Amino acid sequence: MKALNIPIVPASFFGMVLGLAGLGGAWRTAHLAWGMPALIGELVMLAAALVWLAVATFYGLKWLVAREAALTEAAHPVQCCFIGLGGVATMLVAGGAIPYSHSLAVALYVVGGAFTASFAVWRTGGLWTGERDPSHTTPVLYLPTVAGSFVAGTVGAALGFPDLGQFFFGAGFFGWLAIESVLLHRLLTAPAMANALRPTLGIQLAPPVVGAVSLIAIAPQAPSVLAHGMLGYGILQALILLRLLPWILREPIAPSYWAFTFGATALATAPIRLLLLGDDGVVRYLAPVLFVFANLVVAIVAAGTLYRFWERRGGAPTIQPASKSATLPN
Repeated sequence: MKALNIPIVPASFFGMVLGLAGLGGAWRTAHLAWGMPALIGELVMLAAALVWLAVATFYGLKWLVAREAALTEAAHPVQCCFIGLGGVATMLVAGGAIPYSHSLAVALYVVGGAFTASFAVWRTGGLWTGERDPSHTTPVLYLPTVAGSFVAGTVGAALGFPDLGQFFFGAGFFGWLAIESVLLHRLLTAPAMANALRPTLGIQLAPPVVGAVSLIAIAPQAPSVLAHGMLGYGILQALILLRLLPWILREPIAPSYWAFTFGATALATAPIRLLLLGDDGVVRYLAPVLFVFANLVVAIVAAGTLYRFWERRGGAPTIQPASKSATLPN
């Protein structure tokens, strides 16, 4: 029986949706604050939705016709955490759909939120049983609980459920602090990460700034001191990552570098949202610089991804029929 000409899509490809939706959100916010062209934000959001549809379709097919590959990924101590991005990406697409169909946005939000919460409980429960190799501790641990909770808070508030968003924010905020301590202990005391895992450090930028966006969304009337503090910590993470970039780039630019994009776009969105709330302090100078920075990061990673896909176009892995074995791509 011939192999089906369908690519084996890893769950980490949902990270592309996060970066594109994050950039689309930044452009939407920039339109409100500075009058930037609204069309750009809508086109980027459309691109995010199309990528989400493609990745979700191929990833779902993997569970149908290459179940062994899907189960292998779900059991992997690092790659499994990316599965939670399926729900996060769905909620971000829901946020993009709000201006066009509130009912569709609510439906997508409920599905994405339910999947995210269920996966976070399942994965975190597995972590609590112990017996984990410290070398497997990477920033991907933030994805099931922290990223999912903050995005659920932000999109929930946009849909008109800010009180629900506050509960999600709490789950994400305290989850972030707990995981951060474990991760920093590993980075400071254990051997250096393998080259292939180093791009995951881009996720380290996301929790404080995605959390700041969520906080601003659920409590716009609150004093800005905590949002400023989270944004400041995010800028510190960005500077550290820039200092480490030559070390991280020993692994060529590939789809794994989308790990940098969601944090970079949230780093741009948070100060612009503060401007819209009347903040006229340091954010007036930070906002335009960080907005340009976010666009550069996404453009570079997108170009690198397209180049890698083009480079490998003749030898993309395919899904075997269900009776055959299948493995995850490198």
